[in-house]
Amino acid sequence: MEKNQTEKNEQKKLRFECDYLEGAVPEIMQRLAETNLVQTPGYSEDDYCESAREKIRVLLDCEDAAVHFLVGGTQTNLTVICAALRPHQGVIAASTGHINVHETGAIEASGHKVLTVPGKDGRLNAGQIEELCRSHYADSSFEHMVQPGMVYISYPTEYGTLYTKEELQKIHDVCRKYDMPLFIDGARLGYGLMSHACDLTISELAKLCEVFYIGGTKCGALFGEAVVIRDERLKKDFRYLIKQRGGMLAKGRLLGLQFDTLFTDELYFRVCKKADRLAQKLRSAFEQKGYPMLVDSPTNQQFPVLLDAEAERLAEQFSFSFWEKVDETHSAVRFCTSWATTEEAVERLIAAL
Repeated sequence: MEKNQTEKNEQKKLRFECDYLEGAVPEIMQRLAETNLVQTPGYSEDDYCESAREKIRVLLDCEDAAVHFLVGGTQTNLTVICAALRPHQGVIAASTGHINVHETGAIEASGHKVLTVPGKDGRLNAGQIEELCRSHYADSSFEHMVQPGMVYISYPTEYGTLYTKEELQKIHDVCRKYDMPLFIDGARLGYGLMSHACDLTISELAKLCEVFYIGGTKCGALFGEAVVIRDERLKKDFRYLIKQRGGMLAKGRLLGLQFDTLFTDELYFRVCKKADRLAQKLRSAFEQKGYPMLVDSPTNQQFPVLLDAEAERLAEQFSFSFWEKVDETHSAVRFCTSWATTEEAVERLIAAL
């Protein structure tokens, strides 16, 4: 009986622990239903995928970009990184980067090392990358160590923070100096681009890296990520590597159709903008009620610092994520809004503070 009651209580909670807790935007569900019995070729070679690719190329003002569709973020990071690196190379990332913390050692399991540097609020800077590379080649025994072969960053970062256009330009300049591709993890890209603090467009971002991906799983799709490759070296044989890593979905149409829908009438940007607005509303409420924020996040992830007793009280009605201990009696937690978060849900949370 106690277990059943606990499960019922969990079901009644409003959930803010992540941004992939719901299914998909209604427009996608409608198109999936409407096209359910349409026969298409497999493995993303259908017209829906090609239409989505063309819409993305037009949006990026990059007609020669290669666009590939994969199922999830970890699979995408693994496939891209392994495609870019030679066996003796590693990938530079912030110590808090997703590939270093929340992917169960997927990169290391592939034989590549994640070369970490401390990040400020989740961000790397060009000076850190320059120093790591300089130190590597200045060591007389550099050939006995893992060579830095690419740079990985997230936009937004794991802390919901953003890079400015100038910061990205400086990072990209260092990457080109050492002939390393810059890879931008865009699992939450829409929430970053629609933030009031964003100072660049998606086409500008595309030109400041060699490869990035447009996240669908966390931004309104049932699942899926769209990898965009500008570097000719990375384009070669990329479909072979998708297949080898188990990422080539037989019913690839399901991916293409979703991105084709998301990039019709700016749906992707509209739903992400709503999530950002509600997150900032929630942040304002926390601050007005005296709760400090762990970081200054202008996107859909917010990190208030709560008394542990207060967090326990809120957890009776709401689900959210523990982030880190701040001191003996306080913890930083994470609240996420998504494309599906409602005004009513945010108001209920605010009222409970």
